[in-house]
Formats: sequence, C-alpha cells, structure tokens
Amino acid sequence: MKIAWGITGAGHLLQDSVEFLEMLKKDHKITIFLSGAGEEVLKMYGLFDRVKKISGGYYQELVIEKEQRSSYPMTGRFSLGKYDLLVVSPTTSNTIAKIVNGIADTLITNAVAQAGKGKVPTSIIPVDLESGDLDTVLPSKLELDLCQKCDTCEAAAACPNQAITPGVEINLLQCKGCGACQISCPFDAVTGGKKITIHMRDIDIENTSKLFNFPGVDVLSHPSEIKKFLDEF
Repeated sequence: MKIAWGITGAGHLLQDSVEFLEMLKKDHKITIFLSGAGEEVLKMYGLFDRVKKISGGYYQELVIEKEQRSSYPMTGRFSLGKYDLLVVSPTTSNTIAKIVNGIADTLITNAVAQAGKGKVPTSIIPVDLESGDLDTVLPSKLELDLCQKCDTCEAAAACPNQAITPGVEINLLQCKGCGACQISCPFDAVTGGKKITIHMRDIDIENTSKLFNFPGVDVLSHPSEIKKFLDEF
C-alpha cells in the first residue's frame, strides 16, 4: 500500500506515531508530511532522525512544509487518488479547527482537503478527543529548583546547539533532543520525558466532534488502530 502520514506539532502520541511508522515501513510505502510545527516538535523530542530514516525513495519521501512553499505541490497526489490512505497523527487542535472550517492553508490541512477531493480515505488521530484531563510528556526541561547555578554549567557546555541559557531556560527551538545536557548535569537539573497534566478545552473537543460527520474521514484514538484498517484493506 501507499500510505501518506502527516505529523503536526503535538508531543502527545508523537512517540507512538513514530514507532508505528517504523513498523509500517516493513510492508508499505510511506510518504511522511511534516507541518512546520511538526518538524520543530520532532526535533525537540529527539525523534526527527528516526523519522528521516523511515523515508527514502519514490513515494517514500519526507515532505517538509517549508520546502513546499505556499502551493504545496506534493498534495496534488491526493487529488489524483495516488495514495491508499492518509493518516494524520498526532493532530493538533489547531489543525482540526482548520479542517472542520474548510481552511487548507498549511501542508497538512491542504493534504486533508485534497484527499477528500481524490476520495482517499483519511484517518485522523486527535490529541484533543475527549473532555477532561490528559497526561502528556514534555521534552527537555530545566528544573530551576534543582539547578545550582554553577559558574560553569556542564549541561550548557555539553549542548551542541547552544540551546541552554544557564540557570534560566532551554530554548526548545534550538534543542534537538540529543539528551547530552541530561547526562552532563551532576545535579539532575535537566529532565526529559516528564509527565504533566493538561485540561482539554471545550472548543477543541467540539471541533473534534465535527470530524465524525466528515465523509471519508475516520477519527481514531491511537495510531495502532490503523492496523485494523490495513487488515481489512
């Protein structure tokens, strides 16, 4: 099968999505579409290189939003029905809000719109699916209560991208998730993978609920649910 997989800028379900992509590559051709935020967040979590290794070859490209300009020529494949399936996982509330309101001004929202025109089945896995609280995982974080404000910050010295302002913060746009800072700090003041609880907004849940009425679109709760579709194909 030819599968297109879109990644947007959410940390929740990101690791799960990458792991499932690695499994899918064994038996299918995968084209990966990255929104601008999706590219940034993959790097923050140290997952970008893993995604890059999945790609390589015709219909196995890594399509990055900033390289597609404003016309997103690669999404033309969807309107021509060239893919068997489009998956967007994880899908941010911002992306869903645009989809349900017919806005197609990003790589991923344009892909979904063109998939509808080309009758390509689409599976969307939202991060805001149900109301209530949700546990999610943070990328690297400087724990100020543990930081000793050393004269020479070992974590900052070890960072290859100068992403750490000692005693202040980590610039996540420069962070590539390599983990060198966590290893180097003798006081464990840099953490990664820390869980936090966030509350789902009603407006985001309402927008997600509208997806259930979209023809050709399935709303799933986890990337692994794609396997059921593949088994039935």
